[in-house]
Amino acid sequence: MARLDALDVKILNALQKQGRMSNADLADAVALSASACHRRVQRLEADGIIRDYVALLDPRKVDRRTTVFVEITLSGQSDEILDAFEQSVKRIPDVLECHLMAGTADYLLKVMARDTDDFARIHRRHLARLPGVAQMHSSFALRTVRRTTALPL
Repeated sequence: MARLDALDVKILNALQKQGRMSNADLADAVALSASACHRRVQRLEADGIIRDYVALLDPRKVDRRTTVFVEITLSGQSDEILDAFEQSVKRIPDVLECHLMAGTADYLLKVMARDTDDFARIHRRHLARLPGVAQMHSSFALRTVRRTTALPL
């Protein structure tokens, strides 16, 4: 794990809140010279700590109002079954996250749909065709209380 000093943490926290800020604004925010700040950001990028820069969309404004969490239990735990499932789920554009779990389900998926009819389409065309699935349970989020992409540092 990379070592982060207090200035690195300030830079990362600022960029997690506003990734498009200019280097000059970032340097001001963390009380560094622009050149020193730029070098630190370049190092954080080269070390893979800053992986990418993205635009975060408002799901409601792009007609993805329905969040569904899908618990999946597979028919077995062999590498072949796990690999086949993982390769297939990666090809479903509506699945934002897929996590291998410890507990009652083997995988937990986060799916974004327009509405319940759209989720039914996703289920029929994609989820029901995933290899190795023994059981599937879907839970619809009624309201999102907190959503962030910022990691606590």
